[in-house]
Amino acid sequence: METEIREKYRTAGRILAEVLAEAGPRVELGASLLDVANFVEGSIRSKGAKPAFPCNISLDRNAAHYTPSPNDTARFGENMVKLDVGVHVDGYIADSAITVDLSGHDKLVEASRSALQAALEIIGPGTDTAQIGKVIEEAITGYGYKPVYNLTGHGLSRYLAHDEPAVPNRAMEKGTVLKEGDVIAIEPFATNGSGRISEAQNCEIYGLSAMRPVRLPAARTLLKEISEEYKTLPFARRWLQAERAEYALMQLLRSGSVHKYPVLWEVEGALVSQAEHTVIVSDKGCEVITRSI
Repeated sequence: METEIREKYRTAGRILAEVLAEAGPRVELGASLLDVANFVEGSIRSKGAKPAFPCNISLDRNAAHYTPSPNDTARFGENMVKLDVGVHVDGYIADSAITVDLSGHDKLVEASRSALQAALEIIGPGTDTAQIGKVIEEAITGYGYKPVYNLTGHGLSRYLAHDEPAVPNRAMEKGTVLKEGDVIAIEPFATNGSGRISEAQNCEIYGLSAMRPVRLPAARTLLKEISEEYKTLPFARRWLQAERAEYALMQLLRSGSVHKYPVLWEVEGALVSQAEHTVIVSDKGCEVITRSI
């Protein structure tokens, strides 16, 4: 990896760690989800970077992909809150998540944190992602819970927040062998439910699929905005500035120009915790770029 690119990843990771440290205490009883999301995204921009995806604030059974709507009035109650944040510098992405528990389930939170630490300790050139999945599963089941089997960690590349390789949260027969310079997000999810997630109906996050022809002028304007500002990175409905954005977005969905990222939730309605760091695989193991110094 070129030194300049490595430094962009490191800068994104440093900013992300700072923002998460500032945002975590704002997750408290009665606080507004929209206020926290706006704070996170505004803080990233104020530090000279950009959000790599909308601030995810997923409660209780929701595992991922919940971000507030433009006029969201939801407030935190006694919830298990997953705060998942992405930062990019010139398209080079850092991705990290914490669980802020307001529900009184400390052990479930510790299970995902312990699994993340166990994974970080074995990563290096030559490590098979199947082995990472094995230690994650062993750590979580050791607490008496299940990993979310059908969610994975993932590679990160320029303007791609989810790239190869997939990093399983369970034991596999064979995975992908990591090499020096790989950038990956390790994100164990632990649950006191079935260990499976499915797609919910609600959706506030979208992404560009293709530059397809569309008739509606407002849709063409919005497609141009999306392609220039977000490229292949996910974006929130509340971020859109184009005139008639709501109607234009529906037209882009129908044309196949954009796709949805539906909220992902635990199929039995059980609680889910999450922990995540981004690492660069190095000759000595791995460099955790999203850890607070």
